[in-house]
Amino acid sequence: MARYTGPVWKKSRRLGISLTGSGKELDKRPYAPGQHGPNQRRKLSEYGLQLQEKQKLRFMYGVNERQFSNLFEKAAKLKGVHGENFMVLLESRLDNLVYRLGLARTRRQARQLVNHGHVTVDGSRVDIPSYSVKPGQSIGLREKSLKLTIVADAIEANAFVPEYLTFDADKLEGTYSRYPERTELPAEINEALIVEWYSR
Repeated sequence: MARYTGPVWKKSRRLGISLTGSGKELDKRPYAPGQHGPNQRRKLSEYGLQLQEKQKLRFMYGVNERQFSNLFEKAAKLKGVHGENFMVLLESRLDNLVYRLGLARTRRQARQLVNHGHVTVDGSRVDIPSYSVKPGQSIGLREKSLKLTIVADAIEANAFVPEYLTFDADKLEGTYSRYPERTELPAEINEALIVEWYSR
């Protein structure tokens, strides 16, 4: 199954969560899309709730189904809570950390920056959005990419960098200091439901 490239706002309204992180999608119309969106009162089954939670996380990070399930299996082999490990692995993706550092306004934009070869890890160019960054590694931009307009606009609009990252605004370089704790990850996700869904 290919990565979803359709309308994000529509998907956000369907899942009831802001996939872009801005919250704008749900401000004007906080209900499901379609003719009957405002009047829908359907109650989801247990399976439906688990599937919805999985889709929320999958679309939030822009990962296709195979990558998502492979990462879930990888998380199972780590020590600790399965669901939390899974979310930490997703958070450690290069495209996500570029977004968290404020070098891009959305994860989609961050993915494009990585794909086009603008991003470096420890000084070496990496063009794989799913690259798993390890604590201690630094993330920056290639010298010829430092003056990109979209990067300047993103940095100007960004007001928050998570505590597990350090960012030098002068060098446009950040360091992945440590793995994030559960309290620093999206609170609107119930990872236990995702673990239940895969355990069926």
